[in-house]
Amino acid sequence: MRIAPLAVALALTLSAGMPAFAQQAPAAAPATTAPATAALPDMARLARFDAFVEAVQKQFQVPGVAVAIVKDGQVVMERGYGVRELGKPAKVDAHTMFAIASNTKAFTAAALNMLQDDGKLKTTDRVIDHLPWFRMSDAYVTREMRIRDLLAHRSGLSLGAGDLLYWPTTTYSTREVAERLKDVPLTGGFREQYAYDNILFGVAQLVVEQASGMSYKQFLQTRIWQPLGMTETRYNSDDLTPGDNVAVGHALYDFKDLRPIPRPTSWRNVSGAGGIYSSVHDLAKWMNLQLAGGEIPGSGGRRLFSQARQREMWTMLTPIPVGKPSVPELAAAAPNFLGYAQGWQLSDYAGHRLVWHTGGWPGQVSRLTLLPDARIGVVVLTSAEAGVAFNAITYEALDMMLGKDGHDWLRGYAAAQAKAQGNADEI
Repeated sequence: MRIAPLAVALALTLSAGMPAFAQQAPAAAPATTAPATAALPDMARLARFDAFVEAVQKQFQVPGVAVAIVKDGQVVMERGYGVRELGKPAKVDAHTMFAIASNTKAFTAAALNMLQDDGKLKTTDRVIDHLPWFRMSDAYVTREMRIRDLLAHRSGLSLGAGDLLYWPTTTYSTREVAERLKDVPLTGGFREQYAYDNILFGVAQLVVEQASGMSYKQFLQTRIWQPLGMTETRYNSDDLTPGDNVAVGHALYDFKDLRPIPRPTSWRNVSGAGGIYSSVHDLAKWMNLQLAGGEIPGSGGRRLFSQARQREMWTMLTPIPVGKPSVPELAAAAPNFLGYAQGWQLSDYAGHRLVWHTGGWPGQVSRLTLLPDARIGVVVLTSAEAGVAFNAITYEALDMMLGKDGHDWLRGYAAAQAKAQGNADEI
């Protein structure tokens, strides 16, 4: 028996070009005049949404799904579907924790921008001003690399460069991984083009530690999770306990037999790229913070970061060429622009700017999406390697919240999956 390779499974993550484990990203949008949003969905519309999620689970073989939707600082819905693990009765609910993988990157970006608000650094500072030992394989890039470059996938490293230094889990410390960057060749020009990497987010967490004087884990817990009341969020899988409400990942064996997989080992070194576990209940709080421009909802004006830092995190740094949708049925999701900001992907949908990211982990993939102008947020966590599922659910949720109807996202993403599988069979 063999498990369908993660890279192949996650190639299905995006039919309109959205990534997962080595995610790709869309980009910051020009200002647009968005259509007025509709009233909140009624019980009948929410019931149809529930039925849609269940249909997606069946179509794409996803044992467990959790979804939260927020609007104007309030939680419209948060719930789970299916089971935590095939063959066992425990149900997924809004408090079930999943690996959110690269959705961790937005927390790393927030940490650095909070430290800028504190006067401890500027994201335009050179990395070597904070980590004097830091070296890339090119002296010019070493000298000119800025903190925000660590967050934008434009260093000149190739896609996934250096991954084997930390994945699967290695015994190197985070610094030891970063020190080996001097031996990783650059295959592109500095700030020339987009190429997704994880390793520089490990360097970013070291900058957080140097500037704050505390471990990255401690910073997240004391400066972000505790103020937001995110009690269902863990630094990595090492912090999970046997009694925790946790979803198990699932993968296809021999490309046809879906089974639970052993819980993956933790990212103990480059955790700033993708280590966090969380629930949709907690991530609803994170989305409402983001949509409030850094202000903690209901706190009487208390902030985690300033509006200026929010704008900076959502400003495009790395443009990405716009491709064609993989199938005609997904033309409605095709963006007009793509790019990457600081730990966030940026694009557009139905006249609205999207700020979003995906995450991919062995057996689990996810997507978190914000519409800042409409103050809508949607997060979808799943326990199978089917990005088509979280994309279909995300766009169905956006349509529901925007008062749109009529597009068959299940049919569209099923067509995309069929085409991707056909292409894989031809290789």
